[in-house]
Amino acid sequence: MKNTFSLLFLLALYTTGASAQKVTDNTMPRIVKSGNNFQFIVDGRPFLILGGELGNSSASSSEYMKPVWPKLKAMQLNTVLAPVYWELLEPAEGKFNFSLVDDLLRNARLNNMKLVLLWFGTWKNSMSCYVPAWVKTDPARFPRIVDRSGNQQEILNPINKNNLEADKHAYVRLLQHLKEVDSKDHTVIMIQVENEIGMLPDARNFDNDANKAFESAVPDKLLSYLKNNQATLLPELKAIWQANGSQTSGNWTKVFGNSLVADEIFMAWQFADFVNEIAIAGKKVYDLPLYLNAALNRPGVKPGDYPSAGPLPHVMDIWKARAPEIDILAPDFYNPDFKHWCDLYTRIPNPLFIPEIKFEPGVDAKAFFAFGNYNCLSFSPFSIESTESPEKEPITKAYWILKQITPLITKYQPSAAVKGCLFDKNNSAQAQQFTLGNYLLKVTHEYKLGWSAGSKDSTWPETGVIIIAVAPDEYYVAGTGVVITFEAIEERKKAGLLSVDEGSFQNGKWIEQRRMNGDQDHQGRHIRIPVNEYSIQHVKLYSY
Repeated sequence: MKNTFSLLFLLALYTTGASAQKVTDNTMPRIVKSGNNFQFIVDGRPFLILGGELGNSSASSSEYMKPVWPKLKAMQLNTVLAPVYWELLEPAEGKFNFSLVDDLLRNARLNNMKLVLLWFGTWKNSMSCYVPAWVKTDPARFPRIVDRSGNQQEILNPINKNNLEADKHAYVRLLQHLKEVDSKDHTVIMIQVENEIGMLPDARNFDNDANKAFESAVPDKLLSYLKNNQATLLPELKAIWQANGSQTSGNWTKVFGNSLVADEIFMAWQFADFVNEIAIAGKKVYDLPLYLNAALNRPGVKPGDYPSAGPLPHVMDIWKARAPEIDILAPDFYNPDFKHWCDLYTRIPNPLFIPEIKFEPGVDAKAFFAFGNYNCLSFSPFSIESTESPEKEPITKAYWILKQITPLITKYQPSAAVKGCLFDKNNSAQAQQFTLGNYLLKVTHEYKLGWSAGSKDSTWPETGVIIIAVAPDEYYVAGTGVVITFEAIEERKKAGLLSVDEGSFQNGKWIEQRRMNGDQDHQGRHIRIPVNEYSIQHVKLYSY
């Protein structure tokens, strides 16, 4: 009887321990996919990163950061994207200094913010500029890539195991430290592995190991991916593979052709292999979500003339095939045509995650559009601390609104009840229309009315809006510089504005502040938010 009781007690203890472990695991930040919808779960709730990325050198000094934190708080950020520098983390081999990381954690907690840490490890903007001095000064042990002319470049060779193991050791030690000091608070919610990987000045590495690998057979893992996913391959890769006969064996030239394109695909595989090994090792220690960012290429520029082989749209399949431990592939925006690149990054099951975008006029409008029109999880202007007037920044006003409506976005996004519009220099005079709920919505730039003095200017400011249907005839509209009209879908019916109220969410509760009638809704004709104004309006419709 005593033995039976002991066995039952041990079984209960084991079950309780297993249950507790499961609960602990479920509290980790994680990305959840349901159909084509992704949600980032933080502290048990869907979370949208209203972020700002620090300039490259800002987080290298705790003293420098002291006046920065009040700015970040004033800008309504809920997350700071901050670099962790390998050269400062491990200044001597095997000797680690976590003081900068700990200062980031402490200040983020004091300001009620989360952190995304950017691992400036082996590569940063293609170059290996953040590796420690003991790595830089020992090229025999830590070799660089070699260009077509036989010259070494300041880019560590991804094929070399010494390079991999040195980076992996430092990265894993960082994750161990985070587990020790942050596993209860979850201040750090995500990690960027490396930064803007890319090949320059050629499309691939030409050292002996790389040449041997290039002439060897394409790995079975990639060939199997091509065969198993041929119906859903992205068109760029599919066209290259098919143009060379859809080969299922052979070296890189046989399968992808003798061109710079094949060179880039080969290097994408090598980089992805390196990064995936880093990711696996880190996740075994502390399983945080991971993303990798890309410096976008420009039309008509050849591989090698732009940072090639990173997680760019035309080689995303290669990265998905070889680096499955990376949860998100993300664009850094310094190119025009915002919508074009957002579309490219969401062609496959990959949530839109914007870790870095140029801090310039119109970034507020892009934020509304990104969260409204895409399954966007993050928005983050670069060098966010550079402003001298944080409270007056348009992105501050946009974040103030987005922070209030995040529960609505995350609640209604999975049912496709959230839409967004952007009016930039490419389409500022064009109307955008779509069906949402029981109505056809037509959205235009506010200057289209011709009422504002600025409507006569040759260039209109960028504006944007997010629209959430909480019922077939009830909406929340939030943004800046737009006009919205409604048409009933039901035949021979007209749409009417039953009520339009401007207000705000306070502690999650909607508070009406003024009824928008008369001149404000043009006697029931439309919803309007003027340029340079930011508003949330609760709209109810009826048909007659």
